[in-house]
Amino acid sequence: MKKTPLYDAHIGYNAKMVSFHGYSMPLQYDSIINEHHCVRKNAGLFDISHMGRFEVSGNNTLPFIQQVITNDAGQLKDNQVLYTPICNEQGGIIDDILVYKWNEKRFTLVVNCGNREKDHLWLQKQAVAYQPSDIRDLTDSISLIALQGPQSVCMLEAALGSKFDYIKKFRFDDFLWDGVRITISRTGYTGEDGFEIFVDAKQAAKLWNLLMEKNKQNSLMPIGLGARDTLRLEACLLLYGNDMDETINPLETTIDWTVKFDKNNFFGKDSLLRQKTKGIERKLVGFEMIDRGIPRHGYPVFKGNEAVGNVTSGSFSPSTNKNIGLCLIKSQYARIGEELHIQIRDNGYKAHVVKTPFYKRK
Repeated sequence: MKKTPLYDAHIGYNAKMVSFHGYSMPLQYDSIINEHHCVRKNAGLFDISHMGRFEVSGNNTLPFIQQVITNDAGQLKDNQVLYTPICNEQGGIIDDILVYKWNEKRFTLVVNCGNREKDHLWLQKQAVAYQPSDIRDLTDSISLIALQGPQSVCMLEAALGSKFDYIKKFRFDDFLWDGVRITISRTGYTGEDGFEIFVDAKQAAKLWNLLMEKNKQNSLMPIGLGARDTLRLEACLLLYGNDMDETINPLETTIDWTVKFDKNNFFGKDSLLRQKTKGIERKLVGFEMIDRGIPRHGYPVFKGNEAVGNVTSGSFSPSTNKNIGLCLIKSQYARIGEELHIQIRDNGYKAHVVKTPFYKRK
């Protein structure tokens, strides 16, 4: 099993380690609920070094990026970040990624851990038509640490001794820390304000320990995969492999806004346009349980006696004290307030469709 450069730090904080896409990763250090509330009320530190990181460079980089994503990188300014799916020709979601624009000839892509090899091969194949275009996998040489929560900017400034308020949401900048160049972006996967820090893998543990030590009095906590999942679900941030995959297109999900039909051709455009014109037959929606019961991925969803879809993500929500989930169901039942039944084991439990996100920071 692979280990991130922060593995020893996790063991030092008594993390419960689990296998996650071939990596040994921390599930939790404290209780998942305590970690969740810490991020919502204060701030937490996450090891996300398992995420894939590719650097794309060359004279034709921007046209290449525009071809492989559904969103519009042409609108990006330098040092700006864009969230987008990448789709196959049928419009199915190959992955959802973050695109970092340094300039028109250099971009960084952050991809999902489980899709790293698949994405790399697919991007290399498409890049042939855009030579010279170089794609380098930096995952093993560059680590990624996330500091998330309402106190994250104060904690980052306390650790690094500099001001970072100037970095606005979905922007990034380089910073020289102790002779090491790091990249700091104001992005995240929790629904809170926060930062993601790219650092040389050899210096990752040093930076992690500095952030923890300088914020000991501020009650900064390390956070595992368990709370990361409940945090992202409350904010209705989708999880690849659960809420989307290559059999699901962006128009069927809550990220339909990332498909920009008014830009030039991109992979999946024609297919997605046909589906939009024809009408979307199923839709990803949020729901809350009326009856007591926790929904989980794969549970069937019924309207009366009719099976209308499946739960894609589900959990107890610590912030709302409700049982919540996302489900992909027939579009005619995707209206706010629609009552459904979630089959949990052999019984049907009442739920109703609600507006998302389930939680939004004030």
